[in-house]
Amino acid sequence: MLPLHLPVGSLCALIGVPGSGKSSFAARYPDTWRVCLDTYRGLATDSEADQTATPVAAEIQTLVLDARLSRGLNVLVDSTNVFPHVRAGLLARARYWQRPAVAVLFDVPLSVAEARNAGRDRVVPPHVVREHHQLLPDTDPLHREGFASVHLISDLLGTPDAHR
Repeated sequence: MLPLHLPVGSLCALIGVPGSGKSSFAARYPDTWRVCLDTYRGLATDSEADQTATPVAAEIQTLVLDARLSRGLNVLVDSTNVFPHVRAGLLARARYWQRPAVAVLFDVPLSVAEARNAGRDRVVPPHVVREHHQLLPDTDPLHREGFASVHLISDLLGTPDAHR
């Protein structure tokens, strides 16, 4: 069973720090729904960690978003999405195609994300995880930005170690 029922044609932005469980959450849905900057950086450079490829990865992501949203297909944006300008761009794509935008906020404690990150194959520098954690919005600002609904991962999965 999927943890969240999405309206048809939705853009669902996963918002959380590295190690918070975004990709594990996205893996519960069809692979075709997932767009991920890491994947596109890897396609462009053979390294998902190569941040110099982010501009081209973002262009690829926009193309895939438009292709799916124009057809009324669901899309999960599996990236940190902690920066307001990034979320604004996603919301603009959803508005352009007149599709609902949903946010899933990964309210995982910093200590949990840091521990998970440390155990990954591709470890994000710890200072980046901390910086991103400080940028995490609350649900009210996400609603004000334009997300039709905002869900906390702790509520969706009943995660006892969640909450910042």
